[in-house]
Amino acid sequence: MPTKTGRTLPAQTPPAAWAAHTSMVAPSAHPAATASVEPPAQTGQLAVVADPPLDPELLTGPVEVTGITQVTHDVMTFELRAGWMTAVDFAPGQYVTMRIPELGLERCYSISSAPFGTNIFTITVKRVPGGAVSTHLHDNVRVGDRLHVDGPYGLFSTSFHQAERHLFLSAGSGITPIVSMVRSLLARQGGFGTDIAFVHSASTPEDIIFRAELEQLAEVARVNVTILCSRDSETEAWAGRRGRIDASTLAEVVPDAADRETFVCGPGPYMEAVRPLLAEAGVASARMHEESFVFATSPADRVARAGARARAAGAGSGGVTGARHTVEFTVSGHVVDCDESTTVLDSALDAGLSVPSSCSEGACGTCKSVLISGEVEMKHAGGIRPKEIAAGKFLPCCSTPLTDLVVER
Repeated sequence: MPTKTGRTLPAQTPPAAWAAHTSMVAPSAHPAATASVEPPAQTGQLAVVADPPLDPELLTGPVEVTGITQVTHDVMTFELRAGWMTAVDFAPGQYVTMRIPELGLERCYSISSAPFGTNIFTITVKRVPGGAVSTHLHDNVRVGDRLHVDGPYGLFSTSFHQAERHLFLSAGSGITPIVSMVRSLLARQGGFGTDIAFVHSASTPEDIIFRAELEQLAEVARVNVTILCSRDSETEAWAGRRGRIDASTLAEVVPDAADRETFVCGPGPYMEAVRPLLAEAGVASARMHEESFVFATSPADRVARAGARARAAGAGSGGVTGARHTVEFTVSGHVVDCDESTTVLDSALDAGLSVPSSCSEGACGTCKSVLISGEVEMKHAGGIRPKEIAAGKFLPCCSTPLTDLVVER
């Protein structure tokens, strides 16, 4: 995700102004969380420890599944209610990080609903072959169950890149954040002044997510919807455009692409194919925004990266690009060295510490920690909220030390 630079982030910064940035983070008062204990009613009765109160302004906690809709043969929409909140505040296109404790796994899922001022929102999940979390959600989750979410995160939103003319390109389940943005745009003043070009790619007709809604959108004034299918399904011969998106198709269906704010989401190969097409169409890089959740750094990449740092350090003082600082982790009791060109997460992993992480680029919020003392320079991609930064939290995966640090982890 592209970033801009800046040195500070005021605690009251509105969402539209805190799009990808660099921020200086120093700790503020953050007393340890406390839980009230009810005294036992009689001898021998176990004390009941109450859960810490949930913050009514943050979408972090257990949400109730209030509805499940089968969208396609391998896609489901889960309607979720955050009962402790009056309204879930998110920008269309943002996502939540979902934690599945019984699997010990986390995954990011885009919010597919528009922010309509209620405490109910939806995520739309495609079953991934061999995917532990998506399979669990499809096969085991039922209405009434509870799931843990944390968010919203991300900068892939029309709220952060406002315009009156938009181009949306999606493939497969990449349509999920796009639909959230389109729904929001059309709800804004009844859709007045909105000009939308929407091109969606699917493998077959039965793989078209939100098909009925897309067909309805095609009837809306100033909304141009194009659906491409690579092949027929077993039950339907596709009568629309066939094949994959290419330069001629893009030029034909969106001849004014260069004049539109563009949002792209889909599988990695799709994203790689679309970038040069947009460049050829004259879309400026500053007006092209991408979303992808295939961002976990592989163990092999981390080992290679650690080896490169070790070799640089072994080359002598010329291999060290900044001053060295200590990082103390209070929970584990470990103290590691970290220079100003290495992230706190990388230093911890190099020292053999186990730190939960997923994206390694400041997007998902998985590694979020409390900075007890010291200062870091953090270049995040939307994976932490202004209120959390003001409370002394930071993301080790995208933070480098400016002083010695003490971290609560």
